[in-house]
Amino acid sequence: MCRWLAYRGTPVLLDTILYRPAHSLIDQSLHAKFGVETTNGDGFGVGWYSEHIDTPALLREVGPAWSNRNLRELADHVRSPLFFAHIRASTGTAVQQSNCHPFRHGRWMFMHNGAVAGFPRLRRDLMMLVDPALYADIEGTTDSEVMFYLSLTFGLDRDPPAAVAAMAGVVEQVGHAHGVEFPLQMTLAVTDGERLWAFRYSSAQESRSLFYSSRVEALRRLHPDVAFLRDLSEDSRLIVSEPLGDLPGAWNEVPENSWGVVQPGTDELHRFTPAPP
Repeated sequence: MCRWLAYRGTPVLLDTILYRPAHSLIDQSLHAKFGVETTNGDGFGVGWYSEHIDTPALLREVGPAWSNRNLRELADHVRSPLFFAHIRASTGTAVQQSNCHPFRHGRWMFMHNGAVAGFPRLRRDLMMLVDPALYADIEGTTDSEVMFYLSLTFGLDRDPPAAVAAMAGVVEQVGHAHGVEFPLQMTLAVTDGERLWAFRYSSAQESRSLFYSSRVEALRRLHPDVAFLRDLSEDSRLIVSEPLGDLPGAWNEVPENSWGVVQPGTDELHRFTPAPP
């Protein structure tokens, strides 16, 4: 499987979150605690939004994150209010740049941890459900990218939670038709550059780990000595595959079968149910 993080809030240097925490994503690439694999070295990716530019920039490489000099250099100089970072442990598809997360289409970014069970058997049927106008934009061979393009097909632009629910419903429907008992395992994040949605679901009701950070105001009260927290806005949030450290009160588990949105104003958390279109 994989590890990922998504951040939205006060613009920060990528280094602040990618490298500095005690159990940073870079540390997790070698020493994951909650993942199926301890090591996540089959490529990595970072995507971020800059001021006045609608489409995100991407850096994706096939080597491990822990030794990549370009990522280290970039993290010291890029500041962003919204970014994704992902370290990959392949579930069977090739280790190649086009298979590294995050994936991008227009202003949208998408990343995933998990798998479509029996994907080689399901792939053709799932690919045939992708909107023909989008099909030519698929570059890689992963189940994750197909999930993204199915979500786009089912209306990600209009209603992201409904589109992801339709995607999950179709994956389960096709999987069951091929005799796969538990077709889907996913924690995923998607963003349009303004809002950030996260989902936790699995057909077997045993989803991979996912956490979100507590509100900054509460963290300041708990930890007035942590300098980093003084510069963050009240609506800054992190969503992570596993906590970046052991700061008491900092992390909350996303409930099983849930989706949430981090956005200007009030964040939301709801129950997630697949619903094939």
